[in-house]
Amino acid sequence: MNSSAIVNKVWSFCNVLRDDGVGYGDYLEQLTYLLFLKMADEYSKPPYNRKIGIPDEFTWETLTSRKGADLEDHYAKLLKELGGKPGMVGQIFVKAQNKIQDPAKLSRVIDMIDKEKWVVMGTDVKGDIYEGLLEKNAEDTKSGAGQYFTPRPLIKAIVECIRPEPKMTIADPSCGTGGFFLAAYDFLVHNHCDMDKEEKTFLKLHTFRGNEIVAGTRRLCLMNLFLHNIGEMTQDEVIISPNDALVAPSSLTYDCVLANPPFGKKSSMTITNAEGEQEKDDLTYNRQDFWVTTSNKQLNFVQHIKTLLKTTGKAAVVVPDNVLFDSVAGETVRRKLLETADLHTILRLPTGIFYANGVKANVLFFDNKPAAKEPWTKAVWFYDYRTNVRHTLKKDPLRFEHLEEFIKCFHSNNRAKRKETWSEKAPEGRWRKFSYKELVARDRCNLDIFWLRDDTLTDHESLPEPAEIAQEIIATLRAATAKFEAVMRKMAESNTI
Repeated sequence: MNSSAIVNKVWSFCNVLRDDGVGYGDYLEQLTYLLFLKMADEYSKPPYNRKIGIPDEFTWETLTSRKGADLEDHYAKLLKELGGKPGMVGQIFVKAQNKIQDPAKLSRVIDMIDKEKWVVMGTDVKGDIYEGLLEKNAEDTKSGAGQYFTPRPLIKAIVECIRPEPKMTIADPSCGTGGFFLAAYDFLVHNHCDMDKEEKTFLKLHTFRGNEIVAGTRRLCLMNLFLHNIGEMTQDEVIISPNDALVAPSSLTYDCVLANPPFGKKSSMTITNAEGEQEKDDLTYNRQDFWVTTSNKQLNFVQHIKTLLKTTGKAAVVVPDNVLFDSVAGETVRRKLLETADLHTILRLPTGIFYANGVKANVLFFDNKPAAKEPWTKAVWFYDYRTNVRHTLKKDPLRFEHLEEFIKCFHSNNRAKRKETWSEKAPEGRWRKFSYKELVARDRCNLDIFWLRDDTLTDHESLPEPAEIAQEIIATLRAATAKFEAVMRKMAESNTI
């Protein structure tokens, strides 16, 4: 049975559970627990005979041999006990709870998983199955799971530009379900088939490190990595930390950082007083290694990612438009990034590719550099894949081939050979270079640059769908609000209001 068929089979049972109030996310979480236990059982037997760290009283057979209330009680105890174990076992089961309250339906899910031999499946097949489940979960917009799911074609295109190499360390301080890690892993496996044993071990155990503060999402990420052959069940070292990456500087630096930090300008953390009343909802991180103190979450992530890089490290980070134009703190971050790193490329993305409506985002590509008197950025190359580009999640989703022209223009093997596709004679070109002097001379070092003619302004027959227009209006209003807030902050700082 191919991976698509297994995805449909495993997912179809969710329709039954939804009648009992079990949502997509809860169902996927239970599948994660049960899949892990089933694979642990298979690995513990010949020819593998591996020590997994799961006590005999909580093995897979203890679930398949029980029914009814006995199964429900045992499963609840199993989840609690395994959540306290060391290594990946404890990380997968931390704070685990049974969300399938009907023992008969829980038994049916166990039987369905029990019929498959998961270990003998290829890594690609197992990975495709779980990725398929994650994508279906992300499509359930009511659950909000889509905010942790970056479009896989975009991730693949970014990795194609970065082109990681064996024994590189790769970090993601807001890794969600692990999309960037998996794309980098696939790239390394398929483009470096000649890796030796040491390089393969490094790839499996030491290449990837990340943070994810949402416990359920972190659990899905760990399982996703494990099914892709990343990490070990008995590995004590934490691959994905539950800590907020922004709170303190990292003790480690990395060769590469790939990230899509959560959208939304303020921190999701809430500070409460002794009575449990909310006092503050926009946490400000007081980091001595940051250029500026701000409650803008994206600006904080950009600063943090810069500190995560080795002197020779490189990064690709997805950011909303406000990072390109927001004033005061934003201007400081933009100028410092241009000076202390080589911000060589900005990819402007269209709306309709993220599960959050109306999101306008960009990808910043920059290389870290040692301290120097002169600015490291000499020019920034912009690729406008937004103007006159329309995608929808269902009718016309983003595909990898849509970004192949950008990858070709990026010229990762030798950026000195880049050539603009835009000129006065070819004003429709999407690939254009702006010098450092041009950029810093712009008001507040605004990097929100566009030059292509928007056909929808003159061609009434090509107007977008009403829903797209509404999303554009929402995004524009948000951008305008952000600019007004920046002006108000500036006025407040100068005591003019």
